[in-house]
Amino acid sequence: MCGIVGYIGNKKATPVLIDGLLCLEYRGYDSAGIATIENDSIKVMKDKGRVNNLYNLEGINDLEGTVGIAHTRWATHGKPSKENSHPHMDNSNTFAVVHNGIIENYSELREFLSKNGYNFLSQTDTEVIPNLIHYYYTNGPVSILENINERFLGAVKSAVNDLKGSYAIEAISPICPNEIIVVRKDSPLVIGKGKSENFIASDIPAILTHTKDFYLLDDNEFAVVSKNKVRFFDNSLIEHNKAIKNIEWDANAAGKDGYEDYMLKEINEQPTAIRETIGSRFKLGEKCSFHDIDITKEYLSSVNRIFFVACGTAWHAGLVGKALMENLCKIPTEVDIASEFRYRNPIIDEHTLCIYISQSGETADTIAALKLAKSHGAKTLAISNVIGSSITREADYSIYTHAGPEIAVASTKAYTSQVALVAILAMYFAEILGTSSESEIEKLKSDLIDLPSKIEQILANTDEIKNFAKKIYTEKDMFFLGRGTDYNVALEGSLKLKEISYIHSEAYAAGELKHGPIALIENGVTVIGIITNPDLVEKSISNIQEVITRGAKTLIITNQIIPNGHFDYVLTIPETNPLISPILSVIPMQLLSYYISKFKGLDVDKPRNLAKSVTVE
Repeated sequence: MCGIVGYIGNKKATPVLIDGLLCLEYRGYDSAGIATIENDSIKVMKDKGRVNNLYNLEGINDLEGTVGIAHTRWATHGKPSKENSHPHMDNSNTFAVVHNGIIENYSELREFLSKNGYNFLSQTDTEVIPNLIHYYYTNGPVSILENINERFLGAVKSAVNDLKGSYAIEAISPICPNEIIVVRKDSPLVIGKGKSENFIASDIPAILTHTKDFYLLDDNEFAVVSKNKVRFFDNSLIEHNKAIKNIEWDANAAGKDGYEDYMLKEINEQPTAIRETIGSRFKLGEKCSFHDIDITKEYLSSVNRIFFVACGTAWHAGLVGKALMENLCKIPTEVDIASEFRYRNPIIDEHTLCIYISQSGETADTIAALKLAKSHGAKTLAISNVIGSSITREADYSIYTHAGPEIAVASTKAYTSQVALVAILAMYFAEILGTSSESEIEKLKSDLIDLPSKIEQILANTDEIKNFAKKIYTEKDMFFLGRGTDYNVALEGSLKLKEISYIHSEAYAAGELKHGPIALIENGVTVIGIITNPDLVEKSISNIQEVITRGAKTLIITNQIIPNGHFDYVLTIPETNPLISPILSVIPMQLLSYYISKFKGLDVDKPRNLAKSVTVE
């Protein structure tokens, strides 16, 4: 959830570091800081609050160092404060460290270090790391004392051996002023290669303006980064070579491109994102194609259950995936929250296909759930927006959305691209298995191809949504209702409203309303109903009528013929196959949440307490 940046080269490090942190603000954080090597010492500048606060720190403009590390922190251990901000140093001020993740055994390590004379200035788990490095540097094996550089790397390695949990670590020291040592386990870290300079970051967009050539670190892999070279070592410190990956994202895609907020930009990018995700996966009259996975009819015929496993918005995409897989492929499908999946002893074996969805590909709970499935012999397939991300390197198969960088914390284009890609995957499986008719699949392909232009129709007419948002933005509670896939997308609409407007909202399957939740309906409360399945129109109208008789005001998002006079507001969207209707019906709910948040004067892109990539469990 935190952000990491590092720089080593010929330029002043401070501007590069701060610019990188600004690019990572979408990840969520409560404090920020940098450390640079200045002559023979380390200079640390940090404070709680926004990255821009660093510019106001006395002496920051005087930093001339060309080697530095930087961090935005999202509190896990210790309240947001200057003392708890990163970077952290050891007692001798010889080593500085930034760290993403959680050190689960930090209490024991802190006790061990305290007994050996070390003092602590913060409440964080991270502060044990630089002190452990110092401990092993001064008490390390004689065999590594001959070379200072090897001694530094050996001390980091020994410190890491003591850590339990997840981490991405950068370490610097004036004893090796021309190197940054990095290591990762279960937290993302990339190295960007430049000319006589190199960059380090937790996310590619942070350094995308400087390079498109990246090394993607694996778990338990170390790197020694200098300005002209990057050396890689395995967990036994045996050196090895590593291939560079070229990332084709346009650096401008990570900017606002004239929009007031990233979220609004990304809502409007959805037609392009879906076109790119569809790409060359299929054409009308031709079968779907996934060149990046090799799944045979023999294997699919042996699958007796599919799991979609994800968190948050990606979990909602999985719910739509369930309907697609069961309808098209006739395979029983379950959808699990990743943080729950690991701990309920799921029944999985070699006949189970587990599909994991994560925009960033770095969601800690999802990665852990994937590893569990592999240990039980299940095949795993990752769906991510980031090439080379951790989840895609762990999975047996990987396929990608092509939504481009998503910066706003509240996901929009990643969700619709995920649903589109899952729809193509379900058609691909159905074609292999022969479980759906050619005409049914061909019609769904046609509907998918038409989605971008239909989204553009909705985006071209937003005044009605904006006006409705203005009427209701001061409310404290709202409810979303739907049946089938309309209920799936109601959950996503409710989540968007919670995330960025801080209005309490709940989503319910419309048929369940009378089994308890209707007790919450009172005069004047807003209820948003989604009706896109022609087979469920009458039932849905009947359910929503129940809230009208109890005084609720209603907004209906529909592509069906609705009797006049039943509802306060009706928003008509283009018609499409009910299996993929969430891609269209979610757009008005994204916009509604956006406008409500704007009317409330809130920070749309950086909602409180939330982070873009949740890299801790």
